[in-house]
Amino acid sequence: MDDVTVGVLAALALAAFAAGWTDAVVGGGGLIQLPALLIAFPQAAPVQLLATNKVGSIAGTTTSSITYARRIRLDRRTVLPLAASAFAGSVVGAFIASAIPRSAFDPIILVVLVLVGAYTVARPDLGSITSLRLSGGRHVATAAAIGFVVGVYDGALGPGTGSFFVVALVGLLGYGFLDGSARAKVANLMTNLAALVVFVPQGAVLWTVGLVLATFNVLGGYVGARTAVARGSRFIRVVFLVVVAALALRIGYGLLT
Repeated sequence: MDDVTVGVLAALALAAFAAGWTDAVVGGGGLIQLPALLIAFPQAAPVQLLATNKVGSIAGTTTSSITYARRIRLDRRTVLPLAASAFAGSVVGAFIASAIPRSAFDPIILVVLVLVGAYTVARPDLGSITSLRLSGGRHVATAAAIGFVVGVYDGALGPGTGSFFVVALVGLLGYGFLDGSARAKVANLMTNLAALVVFVPQGAVLWTVGLVLATFNVLGGYVGARTAVARGSRFIRVVFLVVVAALALRIGYGLLT
């Protein structure tokens, strides 16, 4: 299946750039990239598509994490427990992935998208500024819990992980969208790495496709992170809602037709 045509690779490269940009700004790039893989390889096993998607995603999240870290201070009390538990959760999720039937992908993702979008719309001031709600051990424990729960989801399914990290950091801990996005990138990097630790030994990766995705994810991630830092939290919130709404409509339409 690695002997894919040039036309398909070009289409996947475009999707990967868009995914990298979206992922760097607000997360959710997998909701562009994974459906593109589903369309390109309708006969592939879900675990192959998840694994190949991770190869592209880890390149993009590495680039955007470095870009954010150069411009935004990342506090260790959040980033360390968030990243460590995200890695552990993703390993657990990756082992679960092979047991999930392909037919379950879209309904699960649609429900989560609707809930996240509705929560964000209902809170118009959510994420406009950073105003932390917790301190000390409660802050660390909540960051760790966010990392583990979203990490399990990322290892098992993946699409929208960055967005779910962002909305959890904003809604539960009180970060602004820009600060939340910066920390979400580090956590997402760890979940991608953990999933590949499981998937690569299984031989699940389509390497030719994965390396094309990785190259264009890097480009998109770099441009997206610079855009997010320059434009700030208000811009990120708007992009977040647009991405969630568009993808929910696309998945919902697919389920009805």
